[in-house]
Amino acid sequence: MRAKAYPRYKSSGVEWLGDVPEDWGVKRGRFVMSVNPPAPQLRALDQEDEVSFVPMESVGVQGGLSLEQRRVLADISSGYTEFQDGDVVVAKITPCFENGKAALARDLLNGAAYGTTELHVLRAGPVTDRSFLFYVVISDTFRKLGESEMFGAGGQKRVPPEFCKDFRTPLPPLAEQRAIAVFLDRETGRIDRLVAKKRELVERLKEKSTALISHTVTHGLPPAAAAIAGLPGNAPLRPSGIDWIGVVPTRWEVTKMCQVCESIRDGSHNPPDRAAGIHRLLSVRNIQEGKFTILSDDRTMTAEDYADLQRSYTVEEGDIVLAIVGATTGKSAIVGKLENVTVQRSVAILRPNRRAISSSFLHYVIQSPVVQTEIELTVFKYSAQPGIYLEDIGRLPVVRPPLPEQIAISSYLDLETAKLDTLVAKVEEAVERLQEYRTALITAAVTGKIDVRKATA
Repeated sequence: MRAKAYPRYKSSGVEWLGDVPEDWGVKRGRFVMSVNPPAPQLRALDQEDEVSFVPMESVGVQGGLSLEQRRVLADISSGYTEFQDGDVVVAKITPCFENGKAALARDLLNGAAYGTTELHVLRAGPVTDRSFLFYVVISDTFRKLGESEMFGAGGQKRVPPEFCKDFRTPLPPLAEQRAIAVFLDRETGRIDRLVAKKRELVERLKEKSTALISHTVTHGLPPAAAAIAGLPGNAPLRPSGIDWIGVVPTRWEVTKMCQVCESIRDGSHNPPDRAAGIHRLLSVRNIQEGKFTILSDDRTMTAEDYADLQRSYTVEEGDIVLAIVGATTGKSAIVGKLENVTVQRSVAILRPNRRAISSSFLHYVIQSPVVQTEIELTVFKYSAQPGIYLEDIGRLPVVRPPLPEQIAISSYLDLETAKLDTLVAKVEEAVERLQEYRTALITAAVTGKIDVRKATA
């Protein structure tokens, strides 16, 4: 929607804010809200009463609280953040603050809650509408200025409460604050619904890609693609002997990972000390979108330490790296042309036997439910920490067509999945633009750069 500027402006006296509408004020936060006040609603409850419990993961990005968790008051020790219905809560720790984790508290159990200590609680004063205050808090200017005020060591920086108290808050008349909040509720709701639809589309496209890979690596090429590749189409099928694989072409072999790999081993269990240099120690975080990627903040080591690790194992072009520890267990990538890299123990190195299987085809098999289902069944077998042992990797099932057919299948999947990946990238780009527009709209409305009064009349 298009919104015009206000008819008349005046100087705000604040450099970052610039001019504001003529009848707006600008006040420090301490005069428009209470920062981290006690919650009177909690004092009115009995110790046997339950209240909402809000850890950081329950605070949404730019709005919304997940209220699934609850606690009995008597079971809550001191040290939590208390708040009540109508309060605005905002994450104060990096990176949650920069990401916009904040919410207007509504529908709390018994009207009150205890939450993570990493929240600031802002309670609107008599001259401030609580919904307007929420939109001020998630505006781009509040977050960027707050980020510049963060302090702390070890990567755990926090926004001090003084920032909220001193923040120069643009303040229209109360009725106009409410009109702005109503407008933003409506417009951000429209944007959020559109974003949700586009994200559903992304998920469907990714599911389609997975289904395509799964069907092709277990049943072969579609007849038209098989004909182009000079391969027979509609090959007769036989039971694979594995429930989630089903049937496979009769000329294909169902084998195990250890039978198609020259070696399966993991990375360093004793990483060398960090040192400046060009020799990198990579981990699961370097496996991104099917590629093994160098990152700017990778751990590096001395040339001597790198040479010691090379005597034990190497990472070569055409190897497949597989995440074997943590939440991303099962994620994989083909190693490209990389120099001076080795890996930590969170990554397994699978070296395909090139006479038996191509790297590309084996990677598609690993990405498919053929292997991923088996990994899911295995990861929690030994401990609460997700992971898979090397011997378990060796037992993973692999369907293996003749080598020329593997190459044809890989080429077909490269082409078809690239088309789907392009569509996903376009939709994700559209989502990013919508989110940028959402942020810009909020910032423009709460700083008076656009006049939305007629839009809510």
